[in-house]
Order: sequence, then C-alpha cells, then structure tokens
Amino acid sequence: MTATLTDSTDTAAIVVPGRRRRYGTASRRLNWFYVPALILFAVFALYPLLSGMSLSLTNWNGYSPGRSFVGLDNYLRLLGDDVFRTALINTLIYGVGSTLIQQMLGLGLAVVLDRVTRGAAFLRAIIYLPVMVSPVVMGTMYYLIFRYRNGALNDALGALFGAEKVAWLANSAAGVAIIVAVNSLQFVGISMVIYLAGLQAVPVEYYEAAQLDGAGWWQRFRSITLPLLQPAFATSIVLNLIGGLKLFDVIEVLTGGGPGKTTHSVSTLITDTYFANQAAGYASALGVVLFILIAAVTFVLNGLLNRKRVEL
Repeated sequence: MTATLTDSTDTAAIVVPGRRRRYGTASRRLNWFYVPALILFAVFALYPLLSGMSLSLTNWNGYSPGRSFVGLDNYLRLLGDDVFRTALINTLIYGVGSTLIQQMLGLGLAVVLDRVTRGAAFLRAIIYLPVMVSPVVMGTMYYLIFRYRNGALNDALGALFGAEKVAWLANSAAGVAIIVAVNSLQFVGISMVIYLAGLQAVPVEYYEAAQLDGAGWWQRFRSITLPLLQPAFATSIVLNLIGGLKLFDVIEVLTGGGPGKTTHSVSTLITDTYFANQAAGYASALGVVLFILIAAVTFVLNGLLNRKRVEL
C-alpha cells in the first residue's frame, strides 16, 4: 500500500489509498485557534454585556437576592434625570474636547520631532512617559496642584503676585476644563507616536518633487502630508475619542463628580448610582446607554473617516 501527498496548498493531510482522510484541510484546522479567543470574548465581554442588559430591566439594589422585572422603567427614568443629562453632556465634552486637543498637540509635536535630529529619542520618551503612568496617579498629582488649601498653583500665585486662593475644583466649569486638560496632556503621547509614524512613512520623493515645482512648506504640508496622514488621523481620533467618552479615573480622583454632581461623566455616575444609591438596575441602564453611545459614535466616525480616505 502506497501513501501519497496531495498537491493542494490548503491540505496538509497524508492520503492513503483505501483509507478515509483523517485530517481536514489546513485552513479548517487553523480555525480551531480562534476558539480560545472566542471563549475569552464570550466570558469577559459578551456575558457581562448581556447580563448588564438583563439587570437594566430590573429594580435590583445590587445586594439583596431578590429582584423584580420593571421593563423599560429605568430607561424612561433616564429621560427626566437632570443628573444624567449633565453627565451625558460632560461625557461628550470630555470625549470631543480631549480628542481635539490631543490631535492638535500630537500632530504639532510629531511635525517638530520629525525634524529634530539630536535628542529626538529622548524627547519622544519624555512626551510619551505620562501615557505609562496610571490615571489615578496622574489625577492625584494634578489634585495636589489645583486643590484649594496647600495647592501648588494657589501657593505659587500667592507668592508671586499676592493673589487670593481660588477654589479651582469647586467650580463646575473650571472642573470640567481641568479634567479635559489633564486627560489631554496625559495621552497626547499616543497621538504623537501615531502621527510620527505616519510622517516617517511619507516618501521623501514627494516633497522633493513638490519643492522643485516651487511649493512652499505650507503647500507641501497641506497637499502632501495631511492627505497621506488620513490613516493616522482615523486611528488616533477613534482611540482618543473612545478613551475620552469612558473617562473615569481622573474624574474620580480630581472632583469625585462634584461639586453637586456637575462634573460627573456617565462612567462615574454609574459607580455613584450603584454604590451610593444602591440602584444596580438603574446603574445597568446607564451602562447600556454608555455602550450604545460609544458604539454609535465609533461606527459613524469610522464610516466618515473611511469615506474621506476613499475620496482622497
């Protein structure tokens, strides 16, 4: 009995005449490697999502074994909740505001560092270093700067200009602005790295040809650099926007959602609703709304950016 090897590139099995093939094609066997990832996704992503959706239809307090079905009452309650409305507006401000600042600063830093020849690696490491710091640690550092008593900023203004102390974090507008600034400064390094990689991928020949045609720096930047950075724009914007919309740590450390729950994001409001108010069902409804918001924004933004890339 003679064994033969099949010539098909997608088959790794040995064919023995008179016997049924023992193994499937290589592509089918490779599909089994997806199983561990699918199990992890089902356990840590799909199950919590479905469980949260189920809890959002109950009045569970988060502790007692009993719970009753209330249907869409929790979602209808959201429509008249002023605290939720404020948190939703703040969430959009944190997401959009942080994204805009990070794109402008990240692109500017990338353009500058792309031209630096000496010490460029050191400067990149310094700018990227805050990304590696825990948001809780970063929030604590800035809390020590902006707090009313013994705050570094108030002490410095008082010593240099004799200014009165300012309760920076006790003002809702100032608190929201500070949170946006802190989040932007911490994660601007991500945008810088993405744009720097995009700039270094642009062929030098394009700039040389444009310079021979008499194009200035701004014309080259507008007509060559920006269009070719569209993939980098798409990646950076989506990552920064998702991070800003689910912002939690910095808010919790800096303001705790105060004063008067005016700096809450939806993420911090979920925690406050669950633990402080013992309303797990309502907190689950907040979580479902946040999930839908992030998914919808990401889907629409990806579609717009991909369409723009195709047009270019």
